[in-house]
Amino acid sequence: MSRPPLIAPHHTVGALALLALLTLAGCTSLAPDYARPALPVPATLPGTEAQPGTPVPDSGPMGWQDFLQEPRLRELVALALQNNRDLRVAVLAIEKARAQYGVEQSNRFPAVGATGAGTRTRTAQDLTTSGRSPISSQYSAQLGFSSYEIDLFGRVKNLNEAALQEFLRTTESRRSVQLSLVAEVANAWLTLDADGRRLQLAQDTLRSRQKSFELTERSHALGAASGLTLAQAQTTVDAARTDVAAFTSQVARDRNALALLVGAPVPAALLPEGVNTAASASASTEPTPTLAPPAAALLAVPAGLPSSVLLNRPDVRAAEYTLRGAYASIGAARAAFFPSITLTASAGTASNALSGLFDGGNGTWSFAPQIRLPIFDAGRNRTNLQIAETARDTAVAQYEKAVQTAFREVADALADRATLAERLQAQQSLQAATLKALQLSETRYRLGADSFLPVLDAQRSLYSAQQTLIALALAEQANRITLYKVLGGSWSDDTTGGMATPGS
Repeated sequence: MSRPPLIAPHHTVGALALLALLTLAGCTSLAPDYARPALPVPATLPGTEAQPGTPVPDSGPMGWQDFLQEPRLRELVALALQNNRDLRVAVLAIEKARAQYGVEQSNRFPAVGATGAGTRTRTAQDLTTSGRSPISSQYSAQLGFSSYEIDLFGRVKNLNEAALQEFLRTTESRRSVQLSLVAEVANAWLTLDADGRRLQLAQDTLRSRQKSFELTERSHALGAASGLTLAQAQTTVDAARTDVAAFTSQVARDRNALALLVGAPVPAALLPEGVNTAASASASTEPTPTLAPPAAALLAVPAGLPSSVLLNRPDVRAAEYTLRGAYASIGAARAAFFPSITLTASAGTASNALSGLFDGGNGTWSFAPQIRLPIFDAGRNRTNLQIAETARDTAVAQYEKAVQTAFREVADALADRATLAERLQAQQSLQAATLKALQLSETRYRLGADSFLPVLDAQRSLYSAQQTLIALALAEQANRITLYKVLGGSWSDDTTGGMATPGS
C-alpha cells in the first residue's frame, strides 16, 4: 500500500494560493477611519428651554401624517406625493444611483464569460511548396474570466464604498424634496385659506359700506348730509370693491399654485374652509360669519430640543454621506501606490473539426496572472491622493456649514415664534378696540356730534386690523410648518440609529 505524497501536486498548490489571494482580497483598506466632526454650534437650540411637565419625546422622526392634523390637508399632501414631478425626478435619481452602485459592486467579483470561435483559412497556391491551395479549419469553445483584480489593498472596495455613499446621499436628497414638498403644500393650502378669508372680509366690508353709502345718499337727497359726506362714503365703497377684485384674483393664483404642487387639479372637497366660505359669500347679500383662524390645524413644537436633532435633517445627512464617500476615495487613492495583481484564466476545448470539438484530448486551458508595480508616474498618484484629501477637507467644511445653516434656520424660526403669541394677542386687542371706536363714532355721527370723517377713519382702522389679524394667524401656522421643515421632520435626538452604516 503506497503512502500519499508529502507534497501536493503543483496544480493543488496553485489552487490553494489562488484561494488565499481571493480570501485576502478586500480584507485590507487604506481609507482613514471615519469620525463624525463635532457640531460647530451650541449644544442646545435657543428658545427651547424645557417647561415642567413637557418632556422631550424619545421617538424617531415625526411623520407628516402625525404632524398635519387637518384631514383635508393630509389627503392633499398624499395626493401631491403621488403626482409631484420634482419628487418623481428625485426618485429616478435614486434609481440611477442604485444602478451605479450595482456597477461598482460587480467589480468586486470576476466576470465569467463563455466564448466560441471558428475560423477557416485558404492559403494561396503561390505561397505553398505543394502548388495547391490548402484549407485549414480551427474551432474553439472556452469559459473563463479576464483582468480580474485581486483587491489586496482595498482599492475596489473603497470605490464601491464611495458609490454606496453616493447612493445614500441621493436617498437623503429625495427625503429633502419630500420634506420640502410637504411644507410647500401645507403653506400653499394655508395661504389659500387666508386669502379666502381676506376675500370674505372684503366682500362683507363692501356690502356693509354699500348699505352705509345708500343711507348717506338718501340723507343727502333729503338735505341731511353734505356732498362731502357723500363723496367720503363713495371712497369707502370703491376701496372695498378694489380689494374684492384683488383678493379674487389672488385666490385664483393661489389655487393654480396649489394645483402645480399637487401635480393634478385639486378636488373641491379638499379646498380649505376659507375658499368655500368666500365662494358662498360672493353670492349672498348678507354678511357671513367671520371664520376663526385654524389655530389647531397643526401640532405645536415641544420644548427642550438639543442641537443634535439637526443631524436628522436630510441635507445634513446628505453632507455626511458625501464626507464618508470622500474618506473612501482617499483609501482608493492610497491603494494606487501599491502593487496590483490581475488574473486572466480560461478553460475549454479546441479542434480543427467542428465534429471533434468536444472529443477527449482536445481540452485547453490558460492562466495568466499579472502584477503591476508603480515605479515612476511623474507624481500622478501623489497628486490624486492630494486631490482626494482636499475633497475630504472640503466635505468637512461643507458638512459644518450645513449644520451651521440648519442651526441658523431653526434659531430664526424659534425667534419668530417667541413673539408670535404676543403679537396675536395684541392684534386681537387692537381689533376689539377699533371695533369699539367704530361703534362710538357711528353713534356720534348719527347724533350729529361729529362729522363723517371719524367714522371713515374708524372703518379703515378696523378693516386694516382685521386683515392684519388674518396675516398673523397665517404667519403663526407657517412658523410651525417652517419649524417642522428646518428640524428635518423630527422632534427628537435620533443620532444613535439614524445614520446607516456601510453594507447594512
